[in-house]
Amino acid sequence: MFDHFLMFFQNMGFQQLEWGHLAMIAIACLLMYLAIVKDFEPLLLLPIGLGAFLTNIPGNGLLTVPFGDQIGGLYYYLSKGIELEIFPPLIFLGVGAMTDFGPLLANPKTFLLGAAAQFGVFTALLLAVVLGFNLNEAAAIGIIGGADGPTAIFLTLKLAPHLLGPIAVAAYSYMALVPLIQPPIMRWLTNEKERQVIMETPRTVSKKIRIIFPIAVAAFGILVVPPAAPLIAMLMGGNLMRESGVVDRLSKMAQNELMNIITFFLGTCVGLTMQADNFLTVETIKIILLGVFAFGFSTVGGLLLGKLMYKISGGKINPLIGSAGVSAVPMAARVSHNVGQEYNSNNYLLMHAMGPNVAGVIGTAIAAGVLISILG
Repeated sequence: MFDHFLMFFQNMGFQQLEWGHLAMIAIACLLMYLAIVKDFEPLLLLPIGLGAFLTNIPGNGLLTVPFGDQIGGLYYYLSKGIELEIFPPLIFLGVGAMTDFGPLLANPKTFLLGAAAQFGVFTALLLAVVLGFNLNEAAAIGIIGGADGPTAIFLTLKLAPHLLGPIAVAAYSYMALVPLIQPPIMRWLTNEKERQVIMETPRTVSKKIRIIFPIAVAAFGILVVPPAAPLIAMLMGGNLMRESGVVDRLSKMAQNELMNIITFFLGTCVGLTMQADNFLTVETIKIILLGVFAFGFSTVGGLLLGKLMYKISGGKINPLIGSAGVSAVPMAARVSHNVGQEYNSNNYLLMHAMGPNVAGVIGTAIAAGVLISILG
């Protein structure tokens, strides 16, 4: 009897608990605090924090590899959704079903702002190489600048899977911090006259164009960057379901039930990769800092092109909408709108900013495809 009790106590996780586990548990609690109390991207930071918390409790068995007749841990199987690159494209299916590309179609010039906002991706890539990362790792870090979590995960799995944890945390954290990071850059690069520009009401887009658009983008995008096919196909497929108007049940399923389930499992699976031995490193600190740099320069790229378009249009385009070229939909568009209203309460930039915002989603997916084509 005593031997059984001794074995029970020896199998307790307390025996294996180290300072690294405690540090990671503290980081996990911080992520959950930011999600619950500060409302920072709660739909993903909360599951990521939960996964990080669980994986750093010794003896949890969640990722146990099957051996012989013994089955593996629950998340050994669920994590295949990430390893086999299933979850990120399914997230894009839901994003496509929720996205209205009308503002982009009403003013196609704003697509250029979404492209310009990829400036930070390639700038951070070069800086990461200078700091000692190899090209594949640098590309995975650079994509943080697109402010698109699923794309960052998709690209990282292709090029640098060992960096998945810190890159995913950085990508989603900076998406949540858009209202804090972008406004100072927007005020720095624009003057008061530019910020007060009131843009013309966008034209109405016909249903025919709305239906043709996802089909055309899917065909062209996949032909140009085949490695991005899973993301582009799901994004445009979801949007086609939305705009066709004949499969409302499927569209609502993609927007709600599917999106919610996949988001939870994606987040917890990412969190489970945040184990103390591979997260508490100097490289993680570098990635977090490079992520800020990438996101900041993506904002700069969009704003600079916005200023150029302001000049070319004779002052008809408000350059603030350029900051919305990152993929954080619709938060970046709201930030553009809010900053504009600070200087002119009659200025309603939200629908104008949604154009470059949704263009940024497509732009980041294409940028990821280009990087995979070159380096994958």
